[in-house]
Amino acid sequence: MPFSFETLRRWPDLEGPELYAADAADRLILDESAEARAAAVDGQLVVIGDDYGALTLAAADAGARDIRVHQDGVIGEKALAANAETAGLSDTFISRDRDAALLADARVVLLRLPRSLRELRDIAGLIALHAHPDVVVFAGGRLKHMTVTMNEVLREHFDRVDVSHARQKSRVLLARGPHDGAEPQPERATVDGFEIRAFGGAFAGASIDIGTRLLLAHLPAPSGDDAIDLACGTGAVAAALAVRHPSLRVIASDQSAIAVASARATADANGVADRIEVVRDDLLRSQPGASASFIALNPPFHVGAAIHEGVAPRMFSDAARVLRSGGELWTVWNSALQYRPALTRLVGPTRQVARDRKFTVTVSTKP
Repeated sequence: MPFSFETLRRWPDLEGPELYAADAADRLILDESAEARAAAVDGQLVVIGDDYGALTLAAADAGARDIRVHQDGVIGEKALAANAETAGLSDTFISRDRDAALLADARVVLLRLPRSLRELRDIAGLIALHAHPDVVVFAGGRLKHMTVTMNEVLREHFDRVDVSHARQKSRVLLARGPHDGAEPQPERATVDGFEIRAFGGAFAGASIDIGTRLLLAHLPAPSGDDAIDLACGTGAVAAALAVRHPSLRVIASDQSAIAVASARATADANGVADRIEVVRDDLLRSQPGASASFIALNPPFHVGAAIHEGVAPRMFSDAARVLRSGGELWTVWNSALQYRPALTRLVGPTRQVARDRKFTVTVSTKP
């Protein structure tokens, strides 16, 4: 099937008008970069933050090859692969970690602007450090998510930042003249006696959000010798469990590459890296069924910038699959979301453990 924006597959198992597979910002980035992409040779184009593959596959459809791609979410990688197979473009790109190999000698970078300024700073510094001196960065997004501070962040690492005309509530920043390149470094903080490390874009940064604080205040000692921190973020829960229980081994899982890097740094900073295995995974797909007796979860309720309540039920279902009979899922959630019926239906009998003005902690037992 030929490539078209209309055939792009969205986030698996989730649907809704707020989950666009391609939008006006993608189209504007592609239009603004068309001349530069045409002049680039194979292997000189890099795409960062391409949620479902719109930028990558449109560029490939226009003739680009050996495109290097980085997507923070493992779900994005799966969606890109599926969309590429549908369009017959699977051999036009390679997915990479966000590192030197991604950007070495790049001449054109297409970037969907992240909402986090610290994440943008991490990306800009990495491009300036490893890309070709003649690189041009086309960084675009929706106007409602852009600020003038983004221009200033890019100017920390580029001599020149130009701004495109707005179109369909989108805009593109064009950065040239890289300088002062730098490898990303995690933000560091000591919170409630724990060391927290967070790369730009990690949820809550180098802090512990109030929902996680409530969960940590009520987590018991796991009954077995292993536990799972699902949607681990910076790894605060995994580190706390490992520090509190010296014989415990913990799996910390998240679909975000930024979260995984942060959680590994947090585990190392707390001296428990030898007992925490951090994995980048779609839910708990890499874990066998009936293999765990204790799972802790603070489920996200965003897909990118969109609020979507369909994320948490997917997590509840996969947690139920991985739990042994009698195993427990400890969950903290925004009380307004009223997750208890879903937890009871998908996991098992659920009781409230704690509640404050905003959050509820429950424990669900697998029958």
